[in-house]
Amino acid sequence: TVCFYNRNIPSDYCGGMTLANIKSAEKQARQALVRRDRNQQAKKAVRTAEKKLRTAITAGDKTKKEEALREFMSVMSKAAQKGIYKKETASRKISRISIQASK
Repeated sequence: TVCFYNRNIPSDYCGGMTLANIKSAEKQARQALVRRDRNQQAKKAVRTAEKKLRTAITAGDKTKKEEALREFMSVMSKAAQKGIYKKETASRKISRISIQASK
């Protein structure tokens, strides 16, 4: 949830004060923050793996390219299994980038 005096920042940055008035709503707000952090970490890992793969593709090193592709496929598949990306999105990204890597 958001801070009670500034809706642009999360509530954990303003002393834990939320707009929630009920205990269950406060708990849900805490859980949402934890999930948000976890999802952001997973998305960051995917972006990092994709960036490594793209640099390997432009460099043209075959062994680095294969290793980076394997890592990207693994990280992206895990993110899709956790529901961070839809399975179709993950499949599409893996397919398109593996075509680029095979050239």
